[in-house]
Amino acid sequence: MSAPTVTRRQGLAIGAGLLGVLALGLVVDGGRQFVGEIADVVSISYLGSALRFTVPIAFAAMGGIFAEKSGVINIGLEGLLIVGAFSSIATMYALGSDSVPIEPNPWLALLGAILASTLIALLFAIVCIEFKADQIIAGLAVWLIALGAAPFLSVVIWDRRSSPGNVGTFSSISIPGLSSLPGVGQIFEFSPQVLLLLVAVPVSWYLLNRTTFGMWLEASGEDPKSLDTAGVDVRKVRYAGVLLSGVYCGIGGAGWALNVGQFTGTGDTMIDGRGWIGLTAYLIGNYNPVGAFLASFLFAALDALQIELQQIAAYDLSSTLVGIIPYVAVLVVLTFVGRTRMPSAAGEHYDSDE
Repeated sequence: MSAPTVTRRQGLAIGAGLLGVLALGLVVDGGRQFVGEIADVVSISYLGSALRFTVPIAFAAMGGIFAEKSGVINIGLEGLLIVGAFSSIATMYALGSDSVPIEPNPWLALLGAILASTLIALLFAIVCIEFKADQIIAGLAVWLIALGAAPFLSVVIWDRRSSPGNVGTFSSISIPGLSSLPGVGQIFEFSPQVLLLLVAVPVSWYLLNRTTFGMWLEASGEDPKSLDTAGVDVRKVRYAGVLLSGVYCGIGGAGWALNVGQFTGTGDTMIDGRGWIGLTAYLIGNYNPVGAFLASFLFAALDALQIELQQIAAYDLSSTLVGIIPYVAVLVVLTFVGRTRMPSAAGEHYDSDE
């Protein structure tokens, strides 16, 4: 079974997205000065922000890969991220109560988010695998339920759709010695959720491409009958794939919320479509965790860039116009990537008695 890699065409597509931004700079307001402003923005601290922005998108993307590789299309990634974000902040808030003899701890909040998101993923798996519900409709239901339930529970707990104030965040990790190097020391200071992401990408790739479980997962999505004939329970493999999507989204949602220590439940919530972008990212990455991470980083870097551009006082840029740059770039890259080959049995129900 050959290991999927980022193709030359996909690499060119990602590069084309970045060149597109530079080209945009050349035609706006005379060109060079604008590009110079962008160059000033791109610093080590900017790259750190881009990596933090990448966390929810890339974790959602990798979760989607595991589910879909198993044969279950999980488009409820946005909803699972919302559940993860809300649960982490609610856990931190509960731990801060005088009636709870445990100090607020972001790692416990992360665990709470993983449990909540995985529980919702389990319900999704039962509906899709046991009751053979339409996976697209079930995924939309997960998103809509989370979109309504999280703000509702916020009102129940805090009398408002968003949590009040900062309930606590992760502290940055510094590598002793290296973090104090002049000029480049910031490279060796990062948040725990970024570290988890940088570890999760190669681990996920290895799990999918170098382990027996990875082969089972791929066979479940490509040819479940053959896997069943080989004596492997297809149902259990698909449950594992969907539950892993819950675990990943729990980390992604909590990682995003614990940047600011607050849950925002107004509008599209603080997740604001990052689960949908994650879904697009793994299609761009052709179901490869490394490709999905690079696509997620591209969007996150552009998202961070458009925020920085709005801070440049010399240019009277429309915030709405600048805000759509990341989405336009994703569409351009997706167009370059072209057709992505889905697992053959993705979205199809399987019954071992058939």
